[in-house]
Amino acid sequence: MSRITTVFNTLRSGGKKALIPYITAGDPNPALTVPIMHKLVESGADIIELGVPFSDPMADGPVIQRASERALKYKVGLRKVLEMVREFRERDNHTPIVLMGYANPIEAMGQEKFAESAKLAGVDGLLTVDYPPEECKDFVSILKSHEIDPIFLLSPTTEDSRLDTITKEASGFVYYVSLKGVTGAANLDINEVSERVNNIRSITNLPIGVGFGVRDPETAKLVANIADAVVVGSRIVQAIEQSQEENILQTVGALMLELRAAINSL
Repeated sequence: MSRITTVFNTLRSGGKKALIPYITAGDPNPALTVPIMHKLVESGADIIELGVPFSDPMADGPVIQRASERALKYKVGLRKVLEMVREFRERDNHTPIVLMGYANPIEAMGQEKFAESAKLAGVDGLLTVDYPPEECKDFVSILKSHEIDPIFLLSPTTEDSRLDTITKEASGFVYYVSLKGVTGAANLDINEVSERVNNIRSITNLPIGVGFGVRDPETAKLVANIADAVVVGSRIVQAIEQSQEENILQTVGALMLELRAAINSL
């Protein structure tokens, strides 16, 4: 059983919901990434989504785009991100790590080589924005053979006819994009999200995470009421961007504690 499945089973048995923060590896500098990851866990994270910096992050809004730019100035690429995961695993062997990124760096490394390296580093899941599930079945098989969960995005515009196809390829959990647009975009419509999540539940037993529009504890609580996991990205990356480096761990920790408290108050 994967770390991701174990976490969701444990939370479900306790009547709790997962909190999944996103950060971009290497932002604001590589030396801070692993300490930030540990602070996220100490402050209530159940799973960490770790962004692989990329020069053309098509699904990401300005906040995360700038984070990628800051990381790329330090030449943080896929291999460096895997090194960070290995370092994180020296202290934490139970918190699941999901890499979030784009196909280009994986193709440059080679799919088999990537899967082998990711497994050895301690990666548990992979969310690749531009690998459509219909076109990457071989890669999905490679990931699963290395016990890495392929995680796919579902959106408000995903047709019902595709939901079954996507969820059959996925494992670990599925990620519902709560709004039309990029990360950090407009406010979400919680009623529409609820309707879509219920529809997805009718098709799959996989846990459902919701993200792309969660910006404060109130929204996190609303989402946690209908989903299995709350994914928070741009808000955390923005807090990192706006903090002095010596204050980042304190700032991130305080934000996470607020989000955790809101979710636990259900």
